[in-house]
Amino acid sequence: MTTPAMTDETRKLYAIATTASLTAQLIKRGFRTRAISNIAPINPNTPRVFGPAYTLRYIPMREDLATGVAMANPENPQRKAIEVVPAGHVLVADTHGMDVSGTFGDILVARLKVRSVAGVVSDGPMRDIAELENMDFPVFTRGNAAPPSYASMLAADAQVPIGCGGVAVFPGDIVIGDLDGVVILPAAIAEEVARAAVEQDQLEAYLRQRVEGGDSIVGVYPPNEKTKVEYDLWKAKQH
Repeated sequence: MTTPAMTDETRKLYAIATTASLTAQLIKRGFRTRAISNIAPINPNTPRVFGPAYTLRYIPMREDLATGVAMANPENPQRKAIEVVPAGHVLVADTHGMDVSGTFGDILVARLKVRSVAGVVSDGPMRDIAELENMDFPVFTRGNAAPPSYASMLAADAQVPIGCGGVAVFPGDIVIGDLDGVVILPAAIAEEVARAAVEQDQLEAYLRQRVEGGDSIVGVYPPNEKTKVEYDLWKAKQH
């Protein structure tokens, strides 16, 4: 699938739109299964990731293929992905829920960081957690595990449709992650949804001010027409 070029404007939108508002805007458009839940950044100081998806698919391990020679082969899909995922993209891994070995460790992640990849998202665990916690690089994952990936799974292919955390991910989809989770935006509507989400975030910041100031949620959250007019006046003053 073709991903529209990421302009400076879209980059700014993706950098600030919250996953909470993104999911709300997706639901308005009929998309209810775009969020990967129970997933978080290993390093709490890197709480956000965004960029086009580069997908990697794992399958359950087969003993005769999990050899040192096979793992070292530059054409091994895992190793190849580390070297070819484009700068600015997010490497998204589908581990099929296998949670007894790590998707990546600190050395592979360090290579991604040096290559200016935007981040990593995996529905399985990672290893070398202590090192990743101190690495200034977004790694969103589900838990931790000591064994290497090939203890339980094999990388089968890359840049194919995958299911990460129960969410369909196509190469080029826009990935946005924050402390609430990770959202996968279909590329064709990503900018539209992000723009609406940023507007929703601004509206909700205003509504929270109203509630913290003592207003009832009745007529404020969700806003009635009167509140919407008051919001437009407030926003005009901010600009």
